[in-house]
Amino acid sequence: MTRKKIKIAYINNDVARNVAYKKRKNDMVKKLSEHTTLYGSDSQPEILLSTVAARSLFSEYKTLPVTRMMNQENFLKQRITKVTEQLEQLRKENRKMKLTQIMYQNLGREGPLNVKKEDLVELGELIDEKLKDIDKMIEAFVKQEN
Repeated sequence: MTRKKIKIAYINNDVARNVAYKKRKNDMVKKLSEHTTLYGSDSQPEILLSTVAARSLFSEYKTLPVTRMMNQENFLKQRITKVTEQLEQLRKENRKMKLTQIMYQNLGREGPLNVKKEDLVELGELIDEKLKDIDKMIEAFVKQEN
């Protein structure tokens, strides 16, 4: 004999909700009893947490600080700041690559450089940096040879 379908929804009426709970609970206890009789298993259901442990875990969760919560405006501001920083970093890298290219183009020339006055200071710093790198590589090579 089949049962009729039960509509799964919250029962607003307190009395009807308690009656439905008790009926379903009794049905589950009966099924557990039948299962125990048929299969000879332990009659105590397995429960992960006791009620006290579950309540303490829930209260601990509620006391955790709320972090990383932000609205869309704050998220977008943070994202804009991050992308702006990335853009600035890429601009610096592009500038360094451009100056490196100018340095290598004018490496063997004796005549005037094709460089603007404002670029000369940065170009000098880049050349000093490259010379330091070369000195470090020479020192490492000499250490390997010894």
